[in-house]
Amino acid sequence: MRRGWTVYARSTTFMARPESIDAGVAEVRDQVMPRIQRMEGCVGLSMLADRESGRCIATSAWRSEEAMRASDEELRPVRDRVGEMLGASPQVDEWEIAVLHRDHRSAEGACVRVTWVRVDPADMDRAIDVYKLASLPRAEELAGFCSASLLVDRSSGRAVSSVTYDSIAAMENNREAAASMRSAASKDAGAEVLDTGEFELAVAHLRVPEMT
Repeated sequence: MRRGWTVYARSTTFMARPESIDAGVAEVRDQVMPRIQRMEGCVGLSMLADRESGRCIATSAWRSEEAMRASDEELRPVRDRVGEMLGASPQVDEWEIAVLHRDHRSAEGACVRVTWVRVDPADMDRAIDVYKLASLPRAEELAGFCSASLLVDRSSGRAVSSVTYDSIAAMENNREAAASMRSAASKDAGAEVLDTGEFELAVAHLRVPEMT
């Protein structure tokens, strides 16, 4: 059964020049984050960075779809500026936050494994249930587990799971176990795995409530 309220997220992906990532992270942390936190309905911002590939993902969270949409015009030039600094055009996606669970808050050195999948839109509720009832309990058992979230786009059937670990060592040590879990969960949910990635948690300031 779906909740009577929903929190939303907007993710902006940049395929950055690796040498520009530090400047982009500093811009998001020092300029974008204070600005976006003052906006009506914002419940935080995070940024992931893969320094090897250059892929960076900034995600803002919002108390309602209306608040997210209302922010778009003001944030468009901000995204463009960050894109110029990173040497990349922004790709913007909007999501419903279907699941968010924290064991504890992240600290410096935290890393994130991200998995993108696609399911038949008619099966999205089933996929969410598989994540809640099977994937999440198994992920919590992995050493270094910090938090996990599932963002979904019901119209397209796309979804993205993010699992945060305390350190890169913890994430590397559980890579094989996580791959096994991913395979089992995608089979149970009838999901096609589109991509996976491992990232540094460069900016972490989300105040999204527990949603499981």
